Amino acid sequence: MKILFLHNYYQQRGGEDQCFEEQTDAMEEREHSVTRYVVHNKDISPSWVSKIKTAKDTVWNRNAFREVQSVIRDVRPDVMHAVNTFPLLSPSVFYAAKALGVPVVHEIANYRIACANALLLRNNHVCTKCLDNTLPWGAIVHKCYRGSTMGSAVVASNILLHRIWKTWDRGVDAVVCPSRVCMEKLILGGVSRKKIHVNENALRSDPGVQGSPDGSAIFVGRLCEEKGVRTVVEAWRRFPDLPRLKIVGDGPNRDIVQKLAAEDQRIEFVGWLSHAALLEMVGKSDCLLMPSICIEPFGRTTIEAFAVGTPVLGSRIGGTVEIINDGVDGYFFEPGDAADLAMKVRRFFGLPCEERERMRLAARRSFESRYTSDRHCDRLLEIYNKVIADNRSR
Repeated sequence: MKILFLHNYYQQRGGEDQCFEEQTDAMEEREHSVTRYVVHNKDISPSWVSKIKTAKDTVWNRNAFREVQSVIRDVRPDVMHAVNTFPLLSPSVFYAAKALGVPVVHEIANYRIACANALLLRNNHVCTKCLDNTLPWGAIVHKCYRGSTMGSAVVASNILLHRIWKTWDRGVDAVVCPSRVCMEKLILGGVSRKKIHVNENALRSDPGVQGSPDGSAIFVGRLCEEKGVRTVVEAWRRFPDLPRLKIVGDGPNRDIVQKLAAEDQRIEFVGWLSHAALLEMVGKSDCLLMPSICIEPFGRTTIEAFAVGTPVLGSRIGGTVEIINDGVDGYFFEPGDAADLAMKVRRFFGLPCEERERMRLAARRSFESRYTSDRHCDRLLEIYNKVIADNRSR
């Protein structure tokens, strides 16, 4: 099969970038013909001229439309799979493919089609105002896109115009998302239930169990509000009986984490690690903390922990709820509740060694049964074949 993959890389590398690379590599390993068309946000100039052009291109990028059509004419793909299109590609690329008779699969791993900040989060609380209203004016009023009225107006206009144009119905043949909770939010945001498919994320390579646990908990992720790092900081600050903690990552809350680590010998601030070193450290930790306060569409870090046999203590919100089996391969705690997090950490570390080992084995089995690359690719190919067959029948 000939597959054209499209992706707009973020300035700060994230899970969508990783998934895009793993999917394309996995499809090539299966001997499918893969063509990649990518752009990168680092190419956006800070000049006002560039910002104005980017704002316009966010809604409809004529250059991307033409270039994608040129690639399609050269490659003649059976299907086009678009991952992130914001802001440099724009939904124009869907119409470019449709005009040339190529079926379109759009993979959505956030809530950008209906929420200006893509998180359904405002002032550290879940906000679905723009899901519940046809006109997303709340995004402008609350400056939901990077605290900017102008930027929020651009993104809100993008949301509104593509709702009016019915892009998620006319421009795409299938929408793929990583969880049921994400699916339900996207349907509220304008995606047809008939066109949406759930395909859980996966890991292209299996890292295997990494070693024996060292008596510590670990947090991995961007050090920012939505990922819940403040909940972790507050729990360890308030409760001196909690075990050793390793914090891996970087972000705007770095100073808060570094200050706590300097004051508390239980806490080690690791900073950024390579992916291999990260998996090794997670595998040697007793449990991973997943304290997000936003409606995570999935939670890739959770399945990485399961892959190395590490149970996860996660907040009861978003896609994480669909991954963890409470009391079997991890525990839930209430999002943003430091006391509840501390209680679940105590419960986990208070288990007999054989019980914790049982949870490690259960975490590993969860990965093997649900999150392998083969399973993910098989599901993708089912979706590709369906949209290709439907397109031919039309």
